[in-house]
Order: sequence, then structure tokens, then C-alpha cells
Amino acid sequence: MAYLLPSLTLLRTFEAAARHLSFKKAADEVCVTPAAVSQQIKALEAYLGVPLFHRKVRSLALTEHGAAMLPGIRKGFDCLSAAVESTRQHTAGPLVVTAPPSFASHWLVPRLPGFSAAHPDIDLRLASTSDTVDGPGEASVLDKLRSGAREARSDVAILYGKGHYPGFRVVPLFAPDYVPVCAPSLVEAGLRAADDLARFALIHDDTLQPPGEGSDVGWAAWLQKAGLDSQLARRGRHFSNAALALAATLDGQGVVLAPRPLVEGRIRAGNLVIPFDLGLPSPSTYCLVMHESVARRPAPQAFERWLLQEAVRQGLSPRP
Repeated sequence: MAYLLPSLTLLRTFEAAARHLSFKKAADEVCVTPAAVSQQIKALEAYLGVPLFHRKVRSLALTEHGAAMLPGIRKGFDCLSAAVESTRQHTAGPLVVTAPPSFASHWLVPRLPGFSAAHPDIDLRLASTSDTVDGPGEASVLDKLRSGAREARSDVAILYGKGHYPGFRVVPLFAPDYVPVCAPSLVEAGLRAADDLARFALIHDDTLQPPGEGSDVGWAAWLQKAGLDSQLARRGRHFSNAALALAATLDGQGVVLAPRPLVEGRIRAGNLVIPFDLGLPSPSTYCLVMHESVARRPAPQAFERWLLQEAVRQGLSPRP
């Protein structure tokens, strides 16, 4: 059967521009200039006889024709990618995993010797970025999962969020409870009951609750659940990520809300304590995410099975 199609290069450029709604970002992805992207889109529009984008001064939007064509184009490239991936040999290449900093350092890294012992043939390489938390940076991680053939790629990622990533295989791992934790020295200084928090610094992880915004798992929500004045949450010290917030907590600078599964090792070691055991369920879940074509490879399948086994071993499960 003969296929009457425009150049695959034009279609790939259209898919990238439609996904980013930016000719500049599409140019970075397909390794050409923004002017070349614009010319390729014009060539595709001329072939089709319809406009695909509304070009505005500071923004780009899909036309009705562009929006109607995008899902089919994306599905087509997914099928092409799957066909190519199913033919490639994957025994030699490393398995590149991207994860949130706190998850990587406090939960995943201590368990990696067990994975290496069970799968000595898999060369696992771990990267960490805060873009793995749902938000503005999330798209960059998903783009890396799509770019399996490029150097700066990621094969699989651990994302912390709602789990809605269309076009990807999503495997929920666990949804943590957030509990207050502190250094033992604060308990010795009189931190015994929730009412005592008024005399100690609250430590805020701003990826959990950015300043000025509400949160289902921030200090204001925890204080309200504890029957205390939520205005106390306005006090304390703010840190840009969970790793910094936990470092300050280990140094005895205050009390932080932390995901229980990620700090249990520190609690067992005696570095941290839970001064009062009142947990706040997280509405978000740690998920293993990979492109559907990558999910057919033996190494990601082995990593998925191992992660689920580790979560079950700790008694963890995703909440519906």
C-alpha cells in the first residue's frame, strides 16, 4: 500500500511545535533554528491547504485543523518508535533513571545494592532533578523520556504527582503520609506535644507548598488537622527543595513535614524522631513513568518489578 504523506521531518516538527506551543522550543528539540521550524510549518500548511497555528505576537495556538491532526500524528510517532525499539538490541546500554532528589537520596539509593545484586547485568545510572515533581518543569522530564536516542535522555523516571501523563506507562508506587520530624535535641529541649510547636521553628519545603499558595500537605493543613491555629504556618524557615529542608532539620534547626517512607531510615538510625505521630495523607503519588516503547525492554521491566517488590516489602501502596 502506498502512503501519501508529507515528509516525516515536517510531521515531526509539527508535533514538537504543537506540544510545546513554541517554535523556539521545537527548534531546540529537533536541532534546527526557529526560522527553519517556521519554514517547515509553512511548507506543511501549504501541503495540507489549511493553517495549523494561530501566530500571535507572544504566543502560539493550534487552529481547529491543527488540534484535530495532533492526536493522530502523536499516535503515529508512538507506533513508529515502538516498532524501532522492538528491533533494537538493549542488552549493552545503561538504564538511565531520573528521580526527585529526596526520593533518590533517602529511599532509592540505600536500596540500590539489592537491585545490583539481583541484576548484575544491568548498568543502572541515576540522575536527580526537582523537575520530577508535578509543576512547570515536569514537561522537560517527559521530553527526555521521549528522546531515547539522544545523549541527554532518560529511560525511566520517578515522578511525584497526580499520575496523569498521557502517552506514557505509569506505575503507581506509593502515596506517602507526611509526618513532623525533628532532631532528637529538640525533644530534649521540650518539644513533646503539638502545642509546643509555637516555641520552635517550622521548616518549610517550598516544593511541597510554594510561598503564598495553599497546599493539601503543608504546615497549614497539618496544624488545622491537629486542632491548632493554622496561622502558625506563616512562621519558620523556607527552603527551595526537600533535601535542603531535611539537612536543616538534621542540624536541629526546626521541625519539618516529611514523607514517612523517606525518613524511616533516619529514624531507625536515631538521627530523626517523630515527636507526635499525626500523619497527613498526600494527594500525590510516587510513580514510575516510561514511554510505552521503553516499557517493552527487559531492563526497565526488571526495574519496575524490583521497585514494586521494595514498596511492598516496606508495607507501602498507592492510594486510589
